[in-house]
Amino acid sequence: MWRKNPITRCVAPLDIGLFAVLAVFVLCLSGTSPARAMAVDLELVLAVDVSGSIEADEAELQRRGFVEAFRNEAVIRAIQGGQHGRIAVTYVEWAGDQHWRLGIGWRLIDGAQAAHAFADELRRLSFVSALWTSISGAIDFAMERLDASPYRASRQVIDISGDGANNHGEFVNFARDRAVKRGVTINGLPIVNGRPSPFGTPQLPNLDWYFEDCVIGGPNAFIVVADGFQDFARAIKRKLIREIADLPGPRREVPSAFASAGLRYPVNLPQRPPCDAGEKLFQGIIDDI
Repeated sequence: MWRKNPITRCVAPLDIGLFAVLAVFVLCLSGTSPARAMAVDLELVLAVDVSGSIEADEAELQRRGFVEAFRNEAVIRAIQGGQHGRIAVTYVEWAGDQHWRLGIGWRLIDGAQAAHAFADELRRLSFVSALWTSISGAIDFAMERLDASPYRASRQVIDISGDGANNHGEFVNFARDRAVKRGVTINGLPIVNGRPSPFGTPQLPNLDWYFEDCVIGGPNAFIVVADGFQDFARAIKRKLIREIADLPGPRREVPSAFASAGLRYPVNLPQRPPCDAGEKLFQGIIDDI
């Protein structure tokens, strides 16, 4: 990706020689030459759900999972194993439409020291929650972060993790399709659990299928399913390794206990939700009030 400097206007004095005039002209042109940003193997936006359905202890499990992942030797080896041996990462948190928080700006990760420093930054972040769930808003904000990246890569990935369906703002598949059209890959980490939110809102059945059909997209898009928040650390480590190394594989990865039994989530409700399921679910709750 090329970054262009602002146009510089230069005027050479009339009383200097031809050589000086040419020198000034060359300097003017150099001010308008495109400058290449540092090349990395991947530009990765980590977009993490902090909506009202996630309690403080669950948010801590998510955060701890990311911290452990960026301290993990296998993740660091995957980073160093690319063509350039480095990636660029930024961390954002999201809830309802218009509620986005830039937790950590773009960071260059090229080895253990940088990865551990990023993990330390994550560990020190405070937890701020908000109402609603707007995955579409999270995708749009992540696209803004990619546009603002000071790096360039052949692969740009948005990593969406969350425990619920879109219920605020634009329909999620509209935002997904815009991002995919620009060549961006969206991967998902649905956190599947059966408990209601702190406000009594039920969880969407088959959230993993919802993520498959409505959230992820683009080249080699996939999901890794977390079987509850306690399973988040395992899931995010596997997901990061696949994303960083651009490994081919199945569209989904599930916990081994479920995969070996051939089960899906939830086991007793084998129905694929539509892409407006979150909006319909929440509207039904409002209508009952």
